[in-house]
Amino acid sequence: MLNSEKLINELGKLGYHEGFSQVIAENLRTDKAIDRMVGYLRSARPGSAEEIVDEMLAIIDDRDRWIKKKIAENSNSKITELYNSPLSDEEDDEDEEKEGEEEDDEEKEEEDEDD
Repeated sequence: MLNSEKLINELGKLGYHEGFSQVIAENLRTDKAIDRMVGYLRSARPGSAEEIVDEMLAIIDDRDRWIKKKIAENSNSKITELYNSPLSDEEDDEDEEKEGEEEDDEEKEEEDEDD
């Protein structure tokens, strides 16, 4: 049995119309969220549609918060990787050119001193 069917059955046992159950399932979207709602329905036995909708919104909010957290963690990981990575080849070439110019300047200064 699909999770959405479990949810529809649980809500049917509580006396709610199938259309209401389908709207709840569509809004929850994921199997994990639907399982969480089924667990709530079995344990809390809510007395009104408002309580069910309130729990649905809380589950959706938790899922959205978790998604944002994972996105932030991924972004932080990428930026840390960028900060900790060695200079690119292009930047290394620029550094080598600057060092070469500095050596040329030093050689010219030494020649000027000899004259």
